[in-house]
Amino acid sequence: MCIAGLLTYGAIRQVQVWLYEPFLIAEPTVVTIAPGSGLGSVSNKLFKAGVIAHAQSFKCYAKWRQLDRFIKAGEYQFSGSPNSTEVLLQLVTGKVLEYQLTVPEGLRYSDFIALLRQHPAMQGKDIPQAQSWLTQLRSRWTHPEGLLFPSTYRFARHNQPLDIIKQAYLQQQQVLQSAWAQRADNLPYKTPYEALIMASIIEKETGLASERAIIAGVFVRRLQKGMKLQTDPTVIYGMGADFQGNIRRKDLIQNTAYNTYVHRGLPPTPIALPGEAAIEAALHPAPGLSLFFVAKGDGSHAFADTYPEHQANVRKYQLKQ
Repeated sequence: MCIAGLLTYGAIRQVQVWLYEPFLIAEPTVVTIAPGSGLGSVSNKLFKAGVIAHAQSFKCYAKWRQLDRFIKAGEYQFSGSPNSTEVLLQLVTGKVLEYQLTVPEGLRYSDFIALLRQHPAMQGKDIPQAQSWLTQLRSRWTHPEGLLFPSTYRFARHNQPLDIIKQAYLQQQQVLQSAWAQRADNLPYKTPYEALIMASIIEKETGLASERAIIAGVFVRRLQKGMKLQTDPTVIYGMGADFQGNIRRKDLIQNTAYNTYVHRGLPPTPIALPGEAAIEAALHPAPGLSLFFVAKGDGSHAFADTYPEHQANVRKYQLKQ
């Protein structure tokens, strides 16, 4: 039966009601349209889910408008009081249900993957090993740390973990290359990757926006003078699973590739996922003379130009003397 057939029964007004008047959906309803679903199957599924008022009128209208062939598979959410034509438009435009994943700055690559694996829309899906997606994306680097941009990602259920990983990787490349092109002069980095390593250290050292460029300045000056960076987050990263919440004196002399109390220069890879602000700070460090800083216990740091000044700050803020 088509629209013309319905009209012969004198049901013009009823068809108008079914198609054009708002239809209250009691609560948000999710309907999944499988690939290859026929129009009749789609109409019946929407009707049974309580999304449309009448399956046959929906089917006839879609065929009359020649939109049935454009209905897209996917997971759709319906709420409020849409009419049948609006429901059809949503299916035709492919406005599927979107999920989101938020990855804060400063997490590690392993944390990103854990959040991805735990997401309800990603459970049961294959998450590629780092070397696999690095190869697929033709990355010049072999270590995944720092290469994914921390942000909020939106996706549909049909998306795969690789889709989100690829988006995060390309966004980090775009942010890094753009910032590198506008970097300050006389920086001690030979490549954008070295700037990314520094940005990851800055990200882990402070959460205060006002301090990022200042801390970057300290580390840049230490590199330029050939001093060791001596930053605790690199020690922690090098310890891996051995880190239990506190750094001991013996940890500071442990010879890992990441221990900047032992080795001069930058560690071999980033130690976290740096955000755009940390990358900007690494490439635009604040001028000054300070070479040391110590945590004050309130989230901020005390900076010092000389080692005696630094020792005094340590006594004041760390040893409480």
